[in-house]
Amino acid sequence: MSPAGSRQPLSLVLLLGMGMASGNISCPSGCSCRYLEVNCTGQQLQEFPSAIPLDTRQLILAANNVSYLPAVELSFLADLVYLDCQKNLLGDDLDFTFIGVVKLVYLDLSFNNLTQVTFSTFSQLLSLMVLKISDNPNLVAIEKDAFANNTLLRHLDVSRTGLTFLDTSTVQDLPNLRLLGLSNNLWHCNCSFLDFITWMTESSVHFPDADNITCYTPEALRALKIPAAEVQLHTSCQTHLHKEDYILMCLISSCIFFVGIVAAWLAGICAVIYHIYSSKEEEEKEEEEEDAVT
Repeated sequence: MSPAGSRQPLSLVLLLGMGMASGNISCPSGCSCRYLEVNCTGQQLQEFPSAIPLDTRQLILAANNVSYLPAVELSFLADLVYLDCQKNLLGDDLDFTFIGVVKLVYLDLSFNNLTQVTFSTFSQLLSLMVLKISDNPNLVAIEKDAFANNTLLRHLDVSRTGLTFLDTSTVQDLPNLRLLGLSNNLWHCNCSFLDFITWMTESSVHFPDADNITCYTPEALRALKIPAAEVQLHTSCQTHLHKEDYILMCLISSCIFFVGIVAAWLAGICAVIYHIYSSKEEEEKEEEEEDAVT
């Protein structure tokens, strides 16, 4: 048999084997899979898909109806670096959800129903560089230390949420932060928010859509852009007192008034006692003088 004839059956066997192997690659129903990527965009999924290849590095679940991300199933995807869950129904508690995907670099949770972000939400994502949680209208609270472990974070977007306040240290302590989205939120521009506004104007961080970062309350500052709000707040916060300050002043004044009354009362008693004692001494002296004369 010629060498060419001996190679042909071997080539057929190899091709057949490759075809069988490719046919055995798992892929969630309705999703498209290619090397290290699973794309389930717009498949009307109600739940987190099953049969995801364990070596997946990029998972796209955008535009579905997923309301829950199971931490156990996610933890099987230990090499995942990119997760896109935008436009789903995720909400309420996401604490410890991402505890098993520690290599995650990109996470998109925009257009969902998130209500809060705590330290436990993203604390395990030490490699996270991009986090998008914009367009969550029910997101009203981000804890002060929510991103304490995400020191590599470069891009953070919290635009178009229900946030009214953000503690300065929450973002100030992110050494690699370069882009921060804050537009179209319900910022309450009072004296407590002044530190954050000052940090914004002095920071080298870029704020996209900066013209739409405006005050929502109080009414006097409604729709005022941040630089103009800073000027007004610097003036008002330096010359006006908070409600708590007035209460404290009233308490201090009341205490001083009370102490003054007590001190005056004691002084009056002392004066009366002294007067009585002095009068008795004078009477005794007069009696002694009269006895001496007689």
